[in-house]
Amino acid sequence: MIASLTTPHAKTRRIACYVSAAFIALSVIGAARTAAAQAAPTPQPSAAAVQLAKQILTLKHVQDIFQPMVRGVVIKTRDTFMQTNFMWGKDLNEVADNLQKQYAPRAGQLVDVAARIYASHFTEQELTEILAFDRSPLGQKLLTEEPKALNESMANADKWADNLSLEVIDSMRAEMKKRGHDI
Repeated sequence: MIASLTTPHAKTRRIACYVSAAFIALSVIGAARTAAAQAAPTPQPSAAAVQLAKQILTLKHVQDIFQPMVRGVVIKTRDTFMQTNFMWGKDLNEVADNLQKQYAPRAGQLVDVAARIYASHFTEQELTEILAFDRSPLGQKLLTEEPKALNESMANADKWADNLSLEVIDSMRAEMKKRGHDI
């Protein structure tokens, strides 16, 4: 693992994994909101299903997405107190650093909740098959390459949106000029 993180492509692979994990995390959060909005109670997944889901989420590095949330909460709280008295900055920074370390393990709670949510959408058999696929050579390639493909797609979408924006600006100027407004 350490050797793979020191290769030239390690940063790209980690970013790709993070993007994939973010996609999964957002999907899990969306599923949670949808499930919460439904009036009918959903059956609780078995412990085995939750464990399988947790293994899947671990393979997809979902924990790397949740970990920064702890830091974000601590920093937001520090900044709120900083508004009270900016002279406390040094002390607040030290306290924030200590609290980040103290609360870092709490991000695991989000992984547990995500696993339960994930498990509520699949049967144990489906989770077993998903896990087997994710561990297969093609599954491993998907875990590695899908984030890269999504990154490239998003970069392309950004360029596309920039080009569309230029067209919209030109069209809007032309239409506004027809109405007597020169912008």
